[in-house]
Amino acid sequence: MDTSWIDLRKGDTRYYNGCMEFLEVAKETLLKGKTRCPCNKCKLNKWFDLGEVGGHILFNGFYKNYRQWIFHRRVEESNTLEIPNDQENVVGRDDMNGLLRAAFKVDNSPQPTNEPQDPSLSEANFEDEYSYDMHEELNFECEEDDEYPSTNTNEEEAKYKRLREASDEGLYEGCTTFSKLSFLLHLFHLKCMFHWSAASFNKLLELLLDAFPYIKEFPSSYYEGMKIMNDLGLGYEKIHACPNDCMLYWGEFAGKSECHICHRSRWKNVKEKEGESSVKDKGTCKKGVPAKVMRYFPLIPRLKRLYMSSKTAEDMRWHFDRKDGNIISHPADGEAWKMFDKRYEEFAKDPRSVRLGLASDGFNPYRLMNTSYSTWPVILIPYNLPPWLCMKSTSFILSVLIPGKQGPGMDIDVYLQPLIHELKLLWEGVDAFDAYSGKNFKMRAALHSTINDFPAYAMLSGWSTRGYKACPSCVDSTHSYSFGGKIVYPGCRKWLPVDHPYRSQTNEFDGTEEHGLAPVRVSGTEVLKQQEKVKYVYGKSKVVQKKRGRLEDDELDDNDDDNDDNDQDESDRVLWKEK
Repeated sequence: MDTSWIDLRKGDTRYYNGCMEFLEVAKETLLKGKTRCPCNKCKLNKWFDLGEVGGHILFNGFYKNYRQWIFHRRVEESNTLEIPNDQENVVGRDDMNGLLRAAFKVDNSPQPTNEPQDPSLSEANFEDEYSYDMHEELNFECEEDDEYPSTNTNEEEAKYKRLREASDEGLYEGCTTFSKLSFLLHLFHLKCMFHWSAASFNKLLELLLDAFPYIKEFPSSYYEGMKIMNDLGLGYEKIHACPNDCMLYWGEFAGKSECHICHRSRWKNVKEKEGESSVKDKGTCKKGVPAKVMRYFPLIPRLKRLYMSSKTAEDMRWHFDRKDGNIISHPADGEAWKMFDKRYEEFAKDPRSVRLGLASDGFNPYRLMNTSYSTWPVILIPYNLPPWLCMKSTSFILSVLIPGKQGPGMDIDVYLQPLIHELKLLWEGVDAFDAYSGKNFKMRAALHSTINDFPAYAMLSGWSTRGYKACPSCVDSTHSYSFGGKIVYPGCRKWLPVDHPYRSQTNEFDGTEEHGLAPVRVSGTEVLKQQEKVKYVYGKSKVVQKKRGRLEDDELDDNDDDNDDNDQDESDRVLWKEK
């Protein structure tokens, strides 16, 4: 049977006629009115009505590796293709097998049934077709591997086997709606959506098991359920930190028992109990109870997962193939993105190179309670996705969760060390698999921008947003003065065009005309030279605060540096607080 029409463009008449011919063939092997969908998105993993399958292949394209049609044509009357009863509804509804294949990097090729087949339709012959490039139109240059060897360890293989058994096993005997794994995932989804506590989740499980005793071998507590969920990966690491934000017990300092800067113990001060402990000040420092714990969510596995899933791998190259039409609708339309592409052409020529946005701010997890507490999450946004996806909460990547009680301030860099380490690895490139093209590639990533309010901007950049030189654009040319006990910042009209009427208006502004020119923005090289003079010691143990509540230390008071313009040479003055 001629299948060359599969390679034609979707609007071609011969392609349309070929799709109609396929639908006529597929009519002979319908099971309960449904058949596998061979479009580019479903790739034989989902079952739909014949009409819906026709719409998919017409608009999404036909899966180019599927040319023998072994699931859609009748070989012999006695060898009708069938699917197991437990997959007719379970797999079609939640696609647990597709989720597991993406999570464990398992071959996504459709598996033939156990019925005897003609040798020409064997599994080996079907897999041989994978040498065909199913996305030839994406002719971008990058390092790729046509082969896709399994890199799973024995431990990962065991996890996959356990989860596969849970996904194939019905919730109870005769259940065709949920498997044990899919039902547990739905429960955890509801827990996250409606903010159930672990105690309420335990009570719900107890009620379900009491009411439906025929549910077999189902987790009876939140803890047991989490053990199953953890096999899916994408967990987090607990990293101990100094209570004064001086250092992390990570990397070369992982085995330390006290901070090498402020010499405070790694462990909490607790009342004396039996066990191993060491006396510290008036309390007892018990080993095993950390004084402060940061949660870190590794970035590389999460970016890999975006490409291992066929549902998101195609969207991750959306920014490359679109047409902007001179409309700014995405960060890729901005000057920063375009200048970065010109400077790093090797990075930019692969559309799968990831651009990330970083956002951070403090919040009180206790809501309306009268508690002064500040927890700081650090969120990453993958800008490769289209605008209607990248700014959805489901696309955000939680990277770091910095505990309170006080915010980290300028010491936030201490907590960003693991993230920066991974970003350096991603700049060089890590091995990953692209489910859209079916090939291995070197995945690279870069931090594109940060999203913050002005106080958080000061924390992440090191530029002080307080005092008389608070503007990061004007820098030394910031026009400011004290008025009514507050610092005001006029002089913004210099950024307008030279002939703008606002420049000569006085009554609407501060009573003066403004005809100066806007200062030239400093380059990144100049900023680095300025920061070479910065000497900043991390940690809050150095803070000396007067009883009146005003900081008198020259290093901490932004106003002191700015008031004493005549006491210090301009060339030696450092406006940056940290590097």
